[in-house]
Amino acid sequence: MYYPRKIDEYLNHWKETPDHMPLIVKGARQIGKTESILHFAKENYESVVYINFALEKKYMGILADGYDIDSVLRNISFVEPSLKFIPGKTVIVFDEMQENPDVATTLKSFQLDGRYDVICSSSMLGINDRKIHSNSVGYKTDYEMFSMDFEEFLWAKGYHQDQVDTILEHMLKNQPFNDNEMMVFKRLFLDYCVLGGMPAVVKQYLQTGTFAGTLDVQKQIRLDYEEDVRKYAEGLDQAKIISVYRSVPAQLAKENKKFQLNKVEKNARSREYSSCIDWLSDAGVIMKSYCLQFPELPLTGNIDISKYKLYYPDTGLLVSALDEEAQEDLRTNRNLGVYKGALYENFAAEAFLKQGLGLYYYKKENSSLEEDFFVGTQSNLIPVEVKSNGAQSKSLSSLIKNKNYHDISWGIKFGNFNVGCANDISTFPYFCAFKLKEYLKKKDKNAA
Repeated sequence: MYYPRKIDEYLNHWKETPDHMPLIVKGARQIGKTESILHFAKENYESVVYINFALEKKYMGILADGYDIDSVLRNISFVEPSLKFIPGKTVIVFDEMQENPDVATTLKSFQLDGRYDVICSSSMLGINDRKIHSNSVGYKTDYEMFSMDFEEFLWAKGYHQDQVDTILEHMLKNQPFNDNEMMVFKRLFLDYCVLGGMPAVVKQYLQTGTFAGTLDVQKQIRLDYEEDVRKYAEGLDQAKIISVYRSVPAQLAKENKKFQLNKVEKNARSREYSSCIDWLSDAGVIMKSYCLQFPELPLTGNIDISKYKLYYPDTGLLVSALDEEAQEDLRTNRNLGVYKGALYENFAAEAFLKQGLGLYYYKKENSSLEEDFFVGTQSNLIPVEVKSNGAQSKSLSSLIKNKNYHDISWGIKFGNFNVGCANDISTFPYFCAFKLKEYLKKKDKNAA
């Protein structure tokens, strides 16, 4: 069974756009890229030419005679003569393009020719960019895909769009959820936190109706990611890369969540690890949140690159990396225990990333003033706090009240409470985080 994804709408729009360019879908392994692309292709084209460079090594030589479209198609047909190339009715899917990255050079030829649509999929193309002869800049479109977000999870559970949209309506109207809505959404949200959005994990859960077997799937995905390090991390210390990846859950569990290299290795030097962290980020298996130098707009160019937090872009994978006692408590009792602060903050970071929001935080030197996240609109800088308990938001209030912070006039707090607003702080339940970008856009529009 195919579960709808947000890329579905994007692919339909891409096809309907006149003179659309070849498309490259990027993202970490096992997030559902191939499944979504082939689902779309089979519904919209008479002929689907699917080439997987990882599984079908026979296609590795299709560039032997050059990058022009006629040479490439001739070599593909020579390998597999049964393939049909029908002008205007064919899509060519180059999958696992990181295995043959120079295929990106052919995209300019396909774009100028215009007879065939082309979709490429790659898990590691960002890492292999340096190997590409010519990257067809200006002749391709890039789309970044992630594992399922909470909205896609709700779709998979059978909820209709109008039911999902009630979450945004409550936020915009500042209307509390009723007891039944809160109970259902909180239960679904906790399930999602434990499962994450990796399609194989979600399918296992939906088929059995329980968490049985999902942990095994998650652990295998993490092992596969580590295997990718050994396969693709050329010229880097692979052991250091894996150590950084494994260190993220423990460091997020600390009160001070700033990533510290000395927690990975005693006397570790930044220059030895910076490329390792960049590799993991390029591979899509971690995400980095930078510390702002000062809480003001613009956000880009206002960061301290030496201070950052690291998160997993799928909270379910983070949960699967915790100790066995925590695992049992989470899956049996839905008790987040001592890790709840780390898990909720990671979920918020994940939700922001999947909406295309940047990740920024602030920690003032020699002060208790700190804030988990910041999001920017055209005219406002909005501090966002993620609370794992009912404690007061002293830093959030200070940022709003302090006249030195000219761009800040109000803030947002996500926690285990209902929708509300007081003292220029809008409060929302955790599960609302995935609607933040839409909320800010419509709030700005209504205020204009």
